[in-house]
Amino acid sequence: MAEKSIAFESNHSGPITDNTHGWQKVTYAKKQKKKQAKPSDSGKVIANGSVVPGVDNVFQSLEKHSDERRKRIAAQTAAMYGVDDAPVILGLKHRSDDENEDSDAEGGRRGAVEEKKKEKVKKPKKPKVTVAEAAVKIDAADLAAFLADVTVSYESQQEIQLMRFADYFGRAFAAVAGSQFPWLKLFRESPISKIADIPLSHLPEPVYKTSVDWINQRSYEALGSFVLWALDSIVVDLATQLGGSKGSKKGGQQTSSKSQVAMFLVLAMVLRRKPDVLINVLPTLRESPKYQGQDKLSVVAWMIVQACQGDLCVGLYLWAHHTLPLVGGKSGSNPQTRDLILQLVERNLSAPKARTILVNGAVRKGERLMPPSSLDLLLRVTFPAPSARVKATERFEAVYPILKEVALAGSPGSKAMKQVSQQILSLAIKAVAEGWRVCGVTSTCHSCC
Repeated sequence: MAEKSIAFESNHSGPITDNTHGWQKVTYAKKQKKKQAKPSDSGKVIANGSVVPGVDNVFQSLEKHSDERRKRIAAQTAAMYGVDDAPVILGLKHRSDDENEDSDAEGGRRGAVEEKKKEKVKKPKKPKVTVAEAAVKIDAADLAAFLADVTVSYESQQEIQLMRFADYFGRAFAAVAGSQFPWLKLFRESPISKIADIPLSHLPEPVYKTSVDWINQRSYEALGSFVLWALDSIVVDLATQLGGSKGSKKGGQQTSSKSQVAMFLVLAMVLRRKPDVLINVLPTLRESPKYQGQDKLSVVAWMIVQACQGDLCVGLYLWAHHTLPLVGGKSGSNPQTRDLILQLVERNLSAPKARTILVNGAVRKGERLMPPSSLDLLLRVTFPAPSARVKATERFEAVYPILKEVALAGSPGSKAMKQVSQQILSLAIKAVAEGWRVCGVTSTCHSCC
């Protein structure tokens, strides 16, 4: 690098006797040091710029001092941990200071990674709790004490009492995951006979008796509101599962965010103990769009089965007034809908002494279990034109005789029967106008050619 210089004009007033002509040359000391010649192999440059021969001995002394310092540290470490080869353990071999620092840093990182791996111990999986295991732990005495306290605390608010009742079972079955109670899959794939007692079959008898005895003391109005509240919870869970299964190849039951065991349980107990409650909410079930659809029909069918367990007449009334009319609608052509409708009535009629109970109870609170309009619809699906026969036709033919008998049951000549006869006659005239041949009021109607 070329030497830089700065010239200053001298203020000397005397005669100039040198050749500088009044100018002086100034140089920088630091840059001057850099200009020093490199020492030979036999010497080094020290701080004042002179060359000292044999200066390698100085660095050897420093290295020796550093080694001794490391050995002292190693000895102290060995004494602390009780090992003989501390320098090896600590990675303190005869290396340069830079090598020691890099190795120690790498060893530290490696040790930290190993410690993290040791810390990440797999947590033991929680055991899966089944519905039966959770149900058997419920104590009837504890439930009775809880219900007594709730009844006193919310004496004038039966709706809240019932919600707290549901909450009690919600806590009891909180550990049951949705995978242990795949109700949607069961309702889709299993016949009514297999899902009728789900999940009530797991409940201990003392707990069931304590519950239904308490339910029996609640008003129909409060129970009706509670039934719709519980049904809404199930419908919301249904929507969540159907939404979660969209785009899934399996299309099966998804794990529910909240176990619905408690809702189905309390709903079943209410409907079995007070089946008339379902008749009271029937208009809402018919009119509200949120309760329409094939998947929701399976839930409503399950509810009707629960009511049948309490009263066969109520079950047939619900079937004739709510599910049978679906045959005449858009969904009536769906084989699954027809199958579900037939399963309901077949189960009802297969109960012990079903014919006697239904014929004797053909009129309920002034209303017929099988009104003339239901009989007319039953005739149409039981005896269609030959070209319109389907697999379900034979099953309708099998249940028709008993249902016709229930529809026409009553004291001959009574005021009620005269009214029924007039209604049937009007329907017969309409059927003739549509091309049907009616053989008589109490006989079977067949479609004509």
